Amino acid sequence: MARVEKSGDGEERRRLVRVLFVCMGNICRSPLAEGLFRKVVQDRGLADRIEVDSAGTGSWHVGEPPDRRMQETALRHGVDLSDQAARQFEAEDLDAFDHIFVMDRDNLNDVLYLDRDERSGGKVRLFREFDPEPDDFQVPDPYYGGDGGFENVYSIVERTANVLLDRLVEEFDLRP
Repeated sequence: MARVEKSGDGEERRRLVRVLFVCMGNICRSPLAEGLFRKVVQDRGLADRIEVDSAGTGSWHVGEPPDRRMQETALRHGVDLSDQAARQFEAEDLDAFDHIFVMDRDNLNDVLYLDRDERSGGKVRLFREFDPEPDDFQVPDPYYGGDGGFENVYSIVERTANVLLDRLVEEFDLRP
């Protein structure tokens, strides 16, 4: 079903579907998910229909760019993350976004902890619920590992982002 709202003059317009990706520090996994998902959305001609953002559950890196290693990995695959800056997830994000996809169970617990009024209504989910090759449904944090961890996360995010977009197109009738 398409999301529709009426303008002041009574004319109907489609409303943007707002998607947020969340990890711990907003410098590795969620910025990659934001950048890669934005690229997939643009490639399919849906940039005017879906808004994409990311955040972290912690405040350690607020204002910083994504981790250099994640930026390098993404750029090797044609995804530029250089315009992003880390921000912290806020309780208001629960109302502002239609879907909130978290990278692991700790992120899920942290986000749901802020949902004191239980207003998320099931919109907070593990990102890998949409992975066609799931294992434990968590995107591993590559921060303390080697370069192979960043490539692994890229592979996970790439295949999951495509399936996720297919589901959103179907759910919100977003065909271009």
